[in-house]
Amino acid sequence: MNQNLESSVQAIRKLADQGAQIVCLQELFQSQYFCQTEDSNKFKLAETIPGPSTEILSKLTVELGLVLIVPLFEKRAEGIYHNTAVVIDADGSIAGCYRKMHIPDDPCFYEKFYFTPGDIGFKSFPTRYGRVGVLLCWDQWFPEAARLTALAGAQFIFYPTAIGYQEGDAQELNKQSSAWETVQKAHAISNGVFVATTNRVGREDALTFWGRSFICDPFGEIIVQASGNHSENLIAECDLSKIEQVRQSWPFFRDRRIDAYQNLSRIYDDPIT
Repeated sequence: MNQNLESSVQAIRKLADQGAQIVCLQELFQSQYFCQTEDSNKFKLAETIPGPSTEILSKLTVELGLVLIVPLFEKRAEGIYHNTAVVIDADGSIAGCYRKMHIPDDPCFYEKFYFTPGDIGFKSFPTRYGRVGVLLCWDQWFPEAARLTALAGAQFIFYPTAIGYQEGDAQELNKQSSAWETVQKAHAISNGVFVATTNRVGREDALTFWGRSFICDPFGEIIVQASGNHSENLIAECDLSKIEQVRQSWPFFRDRRIDAYQNLSRIYDDPIT
């Protein structure tokens, strides 16, 4: 068991002692964020699903009676790798997987070098403690992803994350992190779901991850939030009846005009084409 996995197991045990029922780890939690460079040797970090990590963590879910969301570097086949989150139910079974759909390619975020875009769509998975949807990091900025996950029945949308800044962007930190928080709270409001984000924190090579993990309710109100400078374990009580209360007051699903959204399937509605 590597050091990150061992530390995560210890943290999961502490959260279980505090009454946690669903626990989400951060994006690519098994290692440092390796996508800062293009390095073929990093493909050695990938593993199959099921595989060594899911075997260990499946046993843990049975022992502790909780649900785990486990973001892994998945080796699907020779030459095909994904940024994947596995949902492990409290009985140790794999409830499902989500493969990251939106793959960034920016300085220090060279994910297109490593990851094939997901091909299984946006889903939710029934678990002992509710229907769980998972999206990953860059997916946070796309309202279509959150909406389709909610329409698949998700009561919770979890966003395992690795977002931060380079030294030259430090002056933009507050603006960037504020926009990041706002867009996710908007997903909670417009879809009437609980949203939980688990972000890395601290310096790794050229990137400083800004932390600030949080859980918000279907009205977009933050229930609990971590700091931006050290690791924390967050726990919050989520009353699922609040989903119906919010959706009754703000009936966005009812008032959707699905007959008028055809152009969402186009890259851009260019008037010259």
